[in-house]
Amino acid sequence: MLLTSLLLGLVGVFCILDSRLLGRLNFERPLITCTIVGLLLGNLPVGLAVGASIELMSLGLVVIGAAAPPDMNMAAIICSAFAILTDASTETALALAIPIAVLGQMLGVLMRTILSNLTHVADKSIADGNFRRARSMHIVWGTLLYSLMYFIPIFLAVYLGTDFVQKLVEVIPTWLTDGLNLGSKFLTAYGIALLLSSMLNRDLTVYFLLGFFLVGYIGLNITAIAIFACILAFILTGLKFRGGAAAAAGGVPAADDYDPLEDDL
Repeated sequence: MLLTSLLLGLVGVFCILDSRLLGRLNFERPLITCTIVGLLLGNLPVGLAVGASIELMSLGLVVIGAAAPPDMNMAAIICSAFAILTDASTETALALAIPIAVLGQMLGVLMRTILSNLTHVADKSIADGNFRRARSMHIVWGTLLYSLMYFIPIFLAVYLGTDFVQKLVEVIPTWLTDGLNLGSKFLTAYGIALLLSSMLNRDLTVYFLLGFFLVGYIGLNITAIAIFACILAFILTGLKFRGGAAAAAGGVPAADDYDPLEDDL
């Protein structure tokens, strides 16, 4: 269990540094994170199932400025590990997702408060000409604190043992578990609604309705819909660019290439 706890803690460190030090590789997404946990623990289907559920719950969560949303990434690692190690159902694991995500949110607020003070230390170091210390504030200490913020909770949660987690779940009243499950479903619907509100417009609504019709009335699964969408995207993209190339070849500039400044030349 010690080795498992260390590995999962390091997975958490890698995921938290994805958008902060490594660029944006999407390893901090719950679906990808749970897939990694499933591979490490030898149960990929459960990891995918938990990851897909938490991914839907977190679709509408967006980090804006210094705001700290519920940490669904930490919840994804711990919940998928518990589901695999305890042979618990996906619903039981998801019942812990919201409390863990809120705990991660509080830790995130605390960490941002500490890092804001490190920024002042870095500014003073720059004013004093101590650039090495300023660089260490941002690159070394900031990275280390963020890593510990993930490593310690994940390590302790897994290392304390699956029996502790099972007892904790058994202590939770049924009404609270049902409420958390209902809340997770509301979060899923709310996340999808937020995503659609930023994506849907007059041109894209017809494709959403087409996908809904294919699922609801023809009974195609998600894989078939994804393949159909990719083929349709290739066809529409080819028609769009082929029309623009043909217009340009005929000596008539495409509408997208029109420049009003050309009238003055």
